[in-house]
Amino acid sequence: MSKILIRGAKVLGGEPQDVLIEGSTIAAVGHGLPDEGAEVVEAGGKVLLPGLVDLHTHLREPGREDSETVLTGTRAAASGGYTAVFAMANTFPVADTAGVVEQVYRLGQEHGYCDVQPIGAVTVGLEGRKLAELGAMHESAAGVTVFSDDGKCVDDAVIMRRALEYVKAFGGVVAQHAQEPRLTEGAQMNEGVVSAELGLGGWPAVAEESIIARDVLLAEHVGSRVHICHLSTAGSVEIVRWAKSRGIRVTAEVTPHHLLLTDELVRTYNPVYKVNPPLRTERDVLALREALADGTIDIVATDHAPHPHEDKDCEWAAAAMGMVGLETALSVVQETMVDTGLLDWADVADRMSFAPARIGQATGHGRPVSAGEPANLTLVDTAYRGPVDPAGFASRSRNTPYEGRELPGRVTHTWLRGKATLVDGKLT
Repeated sequence: MSKILIRGAKVLGGEPQDVLIEGSTIAAVGHGLPDEGAEVVEAGGKVLLPGLVDLHTHLREPGREDSETVLTGTRAAASGGYTAVFAMANTFPVADTAGVVEQVYRLGQEHGYCDVQPIGAVTVGLEGRKLAELGAMHESAAGVTVFSDDGKCVDDAVIMRRALEYVKAFGGVVAQHAQEPRLTEGAQMNEGVVSAELGLGGWPAVAEESIIARDVLLAEHVGSRVHICHLSTAGSVEIVRWAKSRGIRVTAEVTPHHLLLTDELVRTYNPVYKVNPPLRTERDVLALREALADGTIDIVATDHAPHPHEDKDCEWAAAAMGMVGLETALSVVQETMVDTGLLDWADVADRMSFAPARIGQATGHGRPVSAGEPANLTLVDTAYRGPVDPAGFASRSRNTPYEGRELPGRVTHTWLRGKATLVDGKLT
């Protein structure tokens, strides 16, 4: 049985301790643990976190392997400190049957850089007209518990109600892409001062907020669970806060880019800043940070959305929406939340590991760093600061909004059930 001693790590940002891994399990946590027969990782000054869990990843396989594959996407995840990701259903073919979700699940098992839990489509073909095989996907080898038409909104209230009723039977959750389609026809960016000045079609905040308001009321009526994907406006925060105060079973996520970037960047007309939902205002950014800090927003999710060069290196109107995020997420959270004093590292562990694992029911992930727990861990050099260089990404795509931007923090090691997937910043 292999043994690894992580020496002097700040567990969840606390006092330095040693962590001993034996096989796939954490054997001991304490001070002055013996290193006999163990591979020693000197971690003085670094922060040790439970392996990160992303509830919102686009791996693109099957069908868009020019953008990403399960292999390249999970390598990117390991580089960013993730040990589990939830793969969205908008593939080709759509993950709306047991066969497709099992294919994605098995590809994740074969590659071994992180666990892959498929998300099943809510409706057949993401078309919003007929419920997909929710029960069959749940009962499959993939054991799907999260369902989403992400990329498209389940805008039909009757279909959404039926989906909430269906998943309630087995404790599942519907993750909604909140975008009223009639209010966003032809939209190119956030509706506001900048869109007016640039003459670009505006994407109003109410298009998101109206769907969230409807769906939390549906969840209350049904007694089911709803999760709000990539929440992006101050108004959405207030609706979720109100819903939680009523005891409605709603959870919400925010992306790293919505914590840092604003619609002012669209003035460059650089399509790397084109994303769904769009970058919002500084007021929205500050409201999202406060909501993540006070727990109104439960988790950070990357919405890692890879695209090939030709889909982003074109005029703004023709460019695809989305940004890669797995390899920069933790750095952006450190920049916006930790270094600003809004969260400490224990809070980061909650928002990026414990809570997403709980929402998605990721067995073995989001566990305490303590003896007897699975050795799913990530080690972070929080003192590092440097420019983002997408040429070094493990992802197949390079559509990052942070190229050349200095960000703090660097993941140096990732372990999946005791097996090192990243060592000294290099994939194994």
